[in-house]
Amino acid sequence: MNKNSKHANSPTHAFDGAQDKVRADKWLWAARFFRTRSLAKDAIDGGKVHMNGSKIKTSKELRVGDTLTIRQGHATRQEEKTVIITALSDVRGNATAAQALYQETEASLIQREFFAEQRKLANLARPDSKPNKKERRELNKFKNQW
Repeated sequence: MNKNSKHANSPTHAFDGAQDKVRADKWLWAARFFRTRSLAKDAIDGGKVHMNGSKIKTSKELRVGDTLTIRQGHATRQEEKTVIITALSDVRGNATAAQALYQETEASLIQREFFAEQRKLANLARPDSKPNKKERRELNKFKNQW
């Protein structure tokens, strides 16, 4: 293997000290916010990624110290993370290396914990099981009385 080639499993390229900026889609992919670069691109184009409060383009070059707000998940269970870029990489490494690329803000952590708790409380209002045939008939009978 050529020593100048970038190999995904090579730890020497995880944090290239010579880099001072990286494309947004590459960084989001390397930091493991998205499974593929095309998913990262789609999220950026869809307005789900903001830098310092404003929308960005896929080719936007990120630097250490920039603040990103990233919305992920489905419409009913969408999470918003606010992270500060601490290191740059355009190579996808393991999860431990990816977590070293950013630091989530304290306010973001508190907000995500609050919404997770709200989702748990909302699930407590659900019945344990579906009504059986007899209970469905009684419910329909009750509903049709009014």
